[in-house]
Amino acid sequence: MPRAASLVMIGAVAALSSAPAALAHHSFFGRFDTSRITELEGEVVELLWRNPHVYFTVRVADADAAGTAVDWEIETSSLTVLKRMGIEQGAFKVGDRIRIAGNPPTGARNELYARHVLLPDGRELLLNVGLAPRWSSETLGDESLLMARTGDGTRPELGIFRVWSHTRAEARLFPEATDPSFDIRSYPLTEAARAALEKFDRATDNPTANCMPKGMPTIMEAPYPIEFVLEPDGNIVLKLEEYDLERRIRMSRGPPARPPAPSPLGYSVGRWEGRTLAVATSRISWPYFSQLGIPQSPNVAIVERFTPSEDGSRLDYEMTVIDSATFTKPVTLKQYWLYLPEVQLMPYQCTAR
Repeated sequence: MPRAASLVMIGAVAALSSAPAALAHHSFFGRFDTSRITELEGEVVELLWRNPHVYFTVRVADADAAGTAVDWEIETSSLTVLKRMGIEQGAFKVGDRIRIAGNPPTGARNELYARHVLLPDGRELLLNVGLAPRWSSETLGDESLLMARTGDGTRPELGIFRVWSHTRAEARLFPEATDPSFDIRSYPLTEAARAALEKFDRATDNPTANCMPKGMPTIMEAPYPIEFVLEPDGNIVLKLEEYDLERRIRMSRGPPARPPAPSPLGYSVGRWEGRTLAVATSRISWPYFSQLGIPQSPNVAIVERFTPSEDGSRLDYEMTVIDSATFTKPVTLKQYWLYLPEVQLMPYQCTAR
């Protein structure tokens, strides 16, 4: 299985293709045809530089309609991803005439997922990792941070408590988050879960539309940095850049004074096993295992294991999901993060379109 070092599925048949490792999440799947590239050229008439994705509108002359102007809605990577690639908000502006290459829509709507933009001065923006220049030898878009293959091993004393960066050189936690050709029916689904999945429309039913934050376990597939912070009372906060979320991990022994109310991120209890932080999470109200339609019951239990390498350059991660209403056997997934000292969490500040 390709890239098996970064993802393992127990009880399911996984097949990862050679699709780019940085496909957009949120609303991407079901809306754009990732097998084709289309070009457009026109004037930028609107620009929204924000998370979860940067949007802009390009006015294109329709040659078949005697030059009638047609507006195309363009979507591309997130604001934080572009910033880490060195592409800032002023790269282009309203009024600029640009050329765009990207994935065309699967439906009738005039929209495109942009991967390349040719600027008026002849420079080309590479808006995703793993792209070769299409038009110009002068490009903007440095993928070195996002595609790092090794971490920094000079600070082993930090242990787990630092910022960890996901590497897009490998697959993400959920294979369907990276490879749109992955068949999520290959998970060991119960009949009820399979029936719910068949009713799910990827183009319209994505639960993260309009800045709805993900819950557990889908938030852990996010391709953004995370940070572990030790609190004075010995408990741990796991900060996630995506949606500016925080997971609180209770390290003190004994049951809580009162049962916590269910929440999308659930109730997490941790313990140390040598260098490994083992976390058990329950009381999860988020109703999805996968944002592509696999349901999740309120009785789901998730066990995670975070293990930093001895030199602190890498954090290995294993998640086991147990939910008898959804799966006929437990599902275990794996991925890892790297320590890149220059990376810090950025405000996400998701803005609904």
